[in-house]
Amino acid sequence: MTYTPPTWPVSVKGVALDARGRVLLLKNEREEWELPGGQLEAADSSPEHTVERELQEESGWTVKAGLLLDVWIYQPLPQTLPDRRVVIITYGCLVLTPQAVSVISHEHREIGLFTAVEVLGLAMPEGYRRSIASWNQRSHEIT
Repeated sequence: MTYTPPTWPVSVKGVALDARGRVLLLKNEREEWELPGGQLEAADSSPEHTVERELQEESGWTVKAGLLLDVWIYQPLPQTLPDRRVVIITYGCLVLTPQAVSVISHEHREIGLFTAVEVLGLAMPEGYRRSIASWNQRSHEIT
């Protein structure tokens, strides 16, 4: 028997903070909050380019991808998609248009800005919380 390794999609997400230090999050069809971003595509020159493009498309914010924050595997609840896994890559992002009003794309149900404390009470995968906490700490060190 020949071994066939799994092939999972790769999603690149960005942690972007507004001028008040609130993180931009989007609510998806599973009623979970998630970081903006999207699937790595063949035409993308890099994961950083992917997250910069996706943040612009999904929120109207222009960002520059910064530090790689985390890489983890997302698996939806087994009863919804038992064999589905997605590799998640997260970057901390510098917002280049801090005065821009965020706009919601057709891909999501809601858009919101949340403080670090508010994030703790939101329905979202733990990997996103880790990335947000990491960028909150590191972005203060950088500035």
